[in-house]
Amino acid sequence: MKMKFNKMLAAVGVTGMLVGAMAGCSNESSGQGDGAEGDQVTVELAGWGASPEEEELLQQTLDAFEEAHPNINVKHEVIADQYMDVTKTRLVGGEAADVFYLDAFEAPGLANTGVLEPLDEYVTDEFEIDDFQDPLLNAFKFDGTQYGFPKDFSTLALFYNEKKFEEAGLDGPPQTWEELREYAEKLTVDEDGDGTPEQYGLGFSSELARQFYKLEAYGADVVGENNEAAFASDEAIEALQPIVDMKQDKIAALPSDAGTDWGGDMFGQEKAAMVIEGNWTVPFLENNFTDLSYATAELPTVNGEKATAAFTVAYVMNKESEVKEASWELISFLTGKEGMEIWTSKGLALPTRESVAEELGFDEDPIRGAFVAGGEYAQPWQAGPNLPTINNNFNNQFTSALLGDQSLEEALKKAQETANKEIEAAN
Repeated sequence: MKMKFNKMLAAVGVTGMLVGAMAGCSNESSGQGDGAEGDQVTVELAGWGASPEEEELLQQTLDAFEEAHPNINVKHEVIADQYMDVTKTRLVGGEAADVFYLDAFEAPGLANTGVLEPLDEYVTDEFEIDDFQDPLLNAFKFDGTQYGFPKDFSTLALFYNEKKFEEAGLDGPPQTWEELREYAEKLTVDEDGDGTPEQYGLGFSSELARQFYKLEAYGADVVGENNEAAFASDEAIEALQPIVDMKQDKIAALPSDAGTDWGGDMFGQEKAAMVIEGNWTVPFLENNFTDLSYATAELPTVNGEKATAAFTVAYVMNKESEVKEASWELISFLTGKEGMEIWTSKGLALPTRESVAEELGFDEDPIRGAFVAGGEYAQPWQAGPNLPTINNNFNNQFTSALLGDQSLEEALKKAQETANKEIEAAN
């Protein structure tokens, strides 16, 4: 479920162009009829690539759907590269799939264009919409309208090396960010004394996607009322300064500082005793570091409040689909209890329905329980239609602050000013 997107809809056309191009267009390959009276129909489903194990689980889910709906065939397409760019281009040309994946990151921008089918009128009591974790459901609800239902998610949690904790005399995970710093100091090992630790106390990622959840607890925002960048506040500096200080004090590090590509590998190679990562790290560690003794915990509180990020993806319907009833049947199955249980059964992705998490035992699982618990209060990685522009500028400048090339205040102000100039120019 984890992926990065590159451009907003402006890359393929303005809203008016999109809506105009869509008028009168249809998906002619979807078959005849809509399945309402037993006609044989085809629903096109598009998504991005996944691991072979995930592809197998999805195919099992689709097989179960087709068995339960013998008049509906599902044509599944994997868009391997530039998923959102391809999807937006196809929406302009009237060639998009009937049902497709939509990341919460991109959802506000696409919902604003009017190309998504509102789903509220399709929902029945049997669908049990209240079973979804609220933050994940609301990530696809705009102006009171539900445009998608989340198929899976991950929050961020703290991975910690149990052996390293024992050696450092630490009992249990840190509960606050102040305590996290104390732990990181005790867990950092620089045997050569050359200023480059062999083991850092904490490994982390610098992207806004991994930092934004801290802002709210300090009263700071990522964006303002007009969807402009608004993160260069005193409150945001207070929220982000602790991780900058830890990095400059060399008790926390980026994966690149340890010669690794990402936090999971940094943790697996024991170059960091703790890392902040998502559920996707669990199968990676299970497959590559079988002897590693580790545990997970909910993230330390931020300014006294529980906080974490959530990354989620929904199934949405193309408003121009000619097989809407059949498309809803597919969405409701994939995000219903039966389909979701098949798809998430191995824990590669976590269920967004509380009942399925309980049925599979993930809510009490010693490793995955921390991720599930975070879903109740998590902030989805989402902040309006201009987030891609805001995200790029933040990432560029925040890294320089971590490296000590400029102060955090200077970095945030520069990133905010540049982002808002780009946003203004695009409007």
